[in-house]
Order: sequence, then C-alpha cells, then structure tokens
Amino acid sequence: MNLAINIDHIATLRNARGGRLPDPVDAALACERAGAVGIVCHLREDRRHIRDTDVERLRTTIKTKLDLEMAATEEIIGIACRVKPDLVTLVPEHRMELTTEGGLDVVAERAHLTTAVKKFHDHGIAVSLFIDPVPAQIHAARETGAEMMEIHTGEYADASSAEERAHQFQLIKDAARLGKTLGLGVNAGHGLDYDNIAAVARIPEIDEVSIGYAVIVRAVSVGLESAVREMHGLIQSA
Repeated sequence: MNLAINIDHIATLRNARGGRLPDPVDAALACERAGAVGIVCHLREDRRHIRDTDVERLRTTIKTKLDLEMAATEEIIGIACRVKPDLVTLVPEHRMELTTEGGLDVVAERAHLTTAVKKFHDHGIAVSLFIDPVPAQIHAARETGAEMMEIHTGEYADASSAEERAHQFQLIKDAARLGKTLGLGVNAGHGLDYDNIAAVARIPEIDEVSIGYAVIVRAVSVGLESAVREMHGLIQSA
C-alpha cells in the first residue's frame, strides 16, 4: 500500500502569519525524501490554505505524483486543466466546514461529474471521486468514467465505540472490494492516524492512503521526515 501526504496544513501555518514560511513545497520535498509516493493538496474556493502559486510550484518541483483535491467548480476545473496535476480528486466543499465532512453524492450529481471527468480526461488528467463507503455511490462513481475512488474513512476514524468502529471498518472493506470488482483504483483517506492506520493498511484492495493532519501534528514533535517515515513504516509492517 502506498502513502500520499496531504500538505494543506503546512500552508495553514504559513498563512497564519501571512509570510512565506513554512513553505509547502519544501514540505512536499521532505515528504518525498521520507517515502511518500504522492503529494496531496486541496485548492479550495476560499484559498484558506493552498494557493494557486503553491499548486503551480508543486507541479514543477515534486518528483512524485501530484494529487489536486478540488470541488468540481468551473474556476477550479479551469486551473486544474491548465496546471495538469497527475490526478484530481473531486470532493464536496462547503464554505464554513473545518474539513471535508463527507463524500460526494455521486448519485445526485452524476451528470455534472460525468461532464467534469470527461474534461479532465481530455486534458490527460486521471480522476478520483471521494465517496462514502456506500455501494450505490461506488456504482455511480464507476458510471461517471472516473478510474479511481477514494473511500471516506472519517466515520471509521471518529467512531466512539469499538462496535461502531468495527462496523465502519467492515463498510470500508466491503467498499474496497466492490470498487476493485468494478475495475476502479481504490484509495482511502480522512481522519487516519498513527493509531487507526494499521487495520486499514491490511485491506488488500486499497492501493493508497492519503494522510495529512496526523502527520503534520506528529511533525511538530519529531520533524516532518521522521513523521512521514513513521507512518510509512506502520503501513508497510501492517
């Protein structure tokens, strides 16, 4: 299983003082040195953390995969088609949310998402849809033409009891298996940390996990490269 690192909160820290440090691009390079196979960033409509220039610099600097998380809006689609990340991950986005609160409703938005997927493919960009582990959403994701899905693991990560966590974990396992059966690449992410990653890392159908906040928090204590290496080690040992 591969590890991609989301660097949004490096930009959050930079923006808190309005300067240029810490630099998300420097952070991305440190993540690559520590074993990350991809760099994830979310270009939000309100630019609360990652900025347009960050995406442009990442595109020309990093050596691994650039995964641009984004809402399927006309403005951000245009930026993505110009910058050409290796992958776009389409996510729902709400102005007042602290972080992404759930998966796309692909069933309801299938026509719009299908159009967006085609546009990305016309520009040579692969597409993943961030969805809850719900069979109807997985089937709908496949019908849009996207080649990947990312399973929203937030309910699993936030479970308040062992029983609820076990239930949510089973949903993730079933979703990963269904996605593979339908020919989709399967990624997973949201809320994963050093305590809950091992079980997810043992699901054979999941190709890659995307982790950000937990790694950045750990980096405060041990440094970014060490934090990424620790997470990478947990995934490989699992």
